[in-house]
Amino acid sequence: MKVKLDIFEGSLDLLLYLIKKNHIDIYDIPINLIIKQYKEFLGLMRKLDINIAGEYLVMLAELLKIKSKMLLAKKEEEEVSQEDPRQDLVKKLIEYEKFKEAANFLKNKENTYLNLYRNSFEFPKELYIEVSIFQLIEAFKSAFRETPRDIFFEIVKDEFTIEEKMHQLLHLFLKREMVSLEEIFGKAKNKMEVVVIFLALLELIRVEEIVVFQKEPFGPIFVSQKSFLYSYV
Repeated sequence: MKVKLDIFEGSLDLLLYLIKKNHIDIYDIPINLIIKQYKEFLGLMRKLDINIAGEYLVMLAELLKIKSKMLLAKKEEEEVSQEDPRQDLVKKLIEYEKFKEAANFLKNKENTYLNLYRNSFEFPKELYIEVSIFQLIEAFKSAFRETPRDIFFEIVKDEFTIEEKMHQLLHLFLKREMVSLEEIFGKAKNKMEVVVIFLALLELIRVEEIVVFQKEPFGPIFVSQKSFLYSYV
């Protein structure tokens, strides 16, 4: 099974995630660091057989172009100050971030409106923050490092069935409303199973069966069936 990443996030989402993760000033992006981490993410996606949308490669080319322009500007040392090669990218990121904030605001307004017509217990919106695909990848990397290497990484798809793991994950919610991601990964017996669990989670997110969220910024990550969580939001 090949997981398509383009249903989750875009290249600008990845850049914004890296900027926030590294506590970077968006107006002064360290281009070398961002390129290094961006390429690491793409490399991991390829290893996991995640389909990378073309826009990710286009953005990588743009980042490399910015880097070359910055190097050229340093060598020329012209007296007249030149426009910062990062300026256009910064504008795109700021505009996109504003767009996302507006979209989230409208989504919250819609949820508030719907709650007016519900008599059931209201699950407070402030108690959960949906987790991005890139946060999931970071959690996967951590679990992968900590799990014993019993079987080679490269043969993952030949030994486990992602569909079976999807059913196992959904079975967890028959008796429990939510499960921590740490517990889910903790059930893996080897690195290969960590990979399959991760791919199964991505597929369940894609088909809108589950939601992955935090109760507070940078807090533990939890998984719940979408039907449960959104019945209270």
